[in-house]
Amino acid sequence: MAGEPQADCLFCKIVAGNVPATLVRETETTVAFRDINPQAPSHVLVIPKVHYPDAASLAAAEPAIAADLLVEAGQIAQDEKVDDHGYRIVFNTGAGAGQTVFHTHAHVLGGRGLQWPPG
Repeated sequence: MAGEPQADCLFCKIVAGNVPATLVRETETTVAFRDINPQAPSHVLVIPKVHYPDAASLAAAEPAIAADLLVEAGQIAQDEKVDDHGYRIVFNTGAGAGQTVFHTHAHVLGGRGLQWPPG
């Protein structure tokens, strides 16, 4: 069922505390933790505690939680001190875009130059 934890989802297991992660922040609706394969000096993942496969499905079903996720991404950029120099929030959607865990997540990247177009 949409929004419910999935037994085979890595990020649902992190939310439940069954898989370790280096937590950065946690709210009533989100969890943020360091990426295990960082692509920038600051690379934090922000996930909703509810399970939806991608950002569009989360936003359609639970727009308030989607907004919470973006608020947290901004707060993390401030906490990581990358907000003044620029940072990127990335949602990969689908395997063709590089999504490997099908639980909505935002990558918050900063601390280095982020060229355009992204590669």
